[in-house]
Amino acid sequence: MPVRKYTYYDFTLSLCPECLRRVDAKIVFENGNVYMLKRCNEHGNSKVLIADDIEYYKNIRNYNKPSETPYTFNTKTHYGCPYDCGLCPDHEQHSCLTVLEVTDRCNLTCPTCYAGSSPTYGRHRTLEEVKTMLDTIVKNEKEPDVVQISGGEPTIHPQFWDIMDYAKSLPIRHLMLNTNGIKIAKDFEFAKRLKTYAPDFEIYLQFDSFENTVLQELRGADLNDIREQALENLNKLNLSTTLVVTLQKGLNDNEIGKIIDYALKQKCVRGVTLQPTQIAGRLDNFNPETDRMTLTEVRRKIMEQTAIFNPDDLLPVPCNPDALVMGYALKLDGEVFPLTRYINPNDLLDNSKNTIIYEQDEQLHGKMIELFSTGNSVEVAEENLKSIMCCLPNIDAPNLGYDNLFRVIIMQFIDAYNFDVRAIKKSCVHIVDKDNKIIPFETMNLFYRDDKKARLEELRNEIL
Repeated sequence: MPVRKYTYYDFTLSLCPECLRRVDAKIVFENGNVYMLKRCNEHGNSKVLIADDIEYYKNIRNYNKPSETPYTFNTKTHYGCPYDCGLCPDHEQHSCLTVLEVTDRCNLTCPTCYAGSSPTYGRHRTLEEVKTMLDTIVKNEKEPDVVQISGGEPTIHPQFWDIMDYAKSLPIRHLMLNTNGIKIAKDFEFAKRLKTYAPDFEIYLQFDSFENTVLQELRGADLNDIREQALENLNKLNLSTTLVVTLQKGLNDNEIGKIIDYALKQKCVRGVTLQPTQIAGRLDNFNPETDRMTLTEVRRKIMEQTAIFNPDDLLPVPCNPDALVMGYALKLDGEVFPLTRYINPNDLLDNSKNTIIYEQDEQLHGKMIELFSTGNSVEVAEENLKSIMCCLPNIDAPNLGYDNLFRVIIMQFIDAYNFDVRAIKKSCVHIVDKDNKIIPFETMNLFYRDDKKARLEELRNEIL
C-alpha cells in the first residue's frame, strides 16, 4: 500500500497567512520535525515548521492544567476564535501578564516592531484613558499578577509619573516597565525615581544583541552604549531587570548563550526573556521562509550555547505550554544552580503542591543547608521570592530574596503562519486596548489594531 512520508499526529484550526481566514490544519511528524499542513481554497497549500523536537512537542500536552479564568469577560462569543476578542467566555486562561500601551509614540523607529511605533505615529493616551484601562485590568483580575507599562516607548509619555503612581496605587502584584532604555541610560535621576516603585517593580529592558550590525537591522540604531549605560545605572540601584531579546534566525540566535552568561554577571538582572520575532507590525528585514524561529529551536540553542541548563531545566509553562518555556536557577555566592529540574511536573499542575525538591543535588543541597534550618524541601510562598508568571514556583526562605533568582523564559507569540487555535485559547499574555477590552497579544497584532480592523470586519461578515 502507498505510505505517506509523514506521520499524522493531530488536527487543529489555523489561519491562512495570506487572507487570515480560518482553515483546517494537520499536525504531522516528518524527518524529526513537527509541521502544520493547511490549505486555503483561495491561496492553496502551505507547510509550516512549528517544532524541531518531536518528543518535546508531544510532552507539552502533559503540562496542561485546569484553566483559570478572569472574574469578568469583556465580549460575547459570536463569530468563533479568533474573531471575538476579548476576553470572550470561550477563552481558557486569565491574564498572567497584561500589557498596557500608554502611547503609540516612540523615540526609535525600529525596523522590527509589532506595534509599528515611531516618533510620529499615533498619539499618547490621556491620563484618564490610561486610568480606565488599568481599572479594566483590575476589574478582570482583582489582583493582577503582572501589569507591564508599555508603548511605543512609555518613558516619553508626558504624564509618565502620574501613570506610574496610579498603577502603583492599585492591587497589582508585580509592575513592569517595558523600555528601550534610552531614558534610563541618559538620566540617572530618572532611574533613581523608578527605584522608588520597588519592590514588586521591574524593568523589562530591550536587549537584542552585542553587535552593531544586528542592532541596526532590528532597531535602526547603534544602541550598545545605551544598553551598557542603562545597565550601569540599573546595577547601581540594583533595580530588578529582565533582558528581553527579539530573536531572528541567522541574525542573533548565535548570541543566546552569550547574552545569558552576560546577564548572570549583572547585579540587577533577574532573568532573560527570549522572543522569536512575531510576524506582525513592521518587519522591514524579515523573510518568513528563512528567518522564523520556533520555540524548540530556541530551547535547543540555549542548551547548546550555555553550560547551565539541560533538557530537564527548560519546561513548558502549564498555563500555555505551546507558547511558553521556563528555566529557573538560583544565584548563590557567585555560583549558579539550576532549579527547575527538581520540580515535580505533576505538582506544577496543582497550585497547592508546588514544591521544589533539591536534595538530589549534593552541592545545591549543601548550599541550602547553610541557608535553611530544614533540608527537605523549599516550599512555594508568594511573599518572599516572586516570579513573573502566576503559575511558576517561588522560593520561601528568610536568607534568600528576588536577587538570588535567575530565570530564562522563552515566549513565542503565535502569528498567522503557526496559528493554532488550541494555543490561542490558552494565551495568557494579553493587551488592554483603548476600547477597554482584554485581547490576547497574538490576536491583537493580527486583527485588533486600527489598521487591521477593516479586515476583521470583512471576515466577520463572511461568517454571518
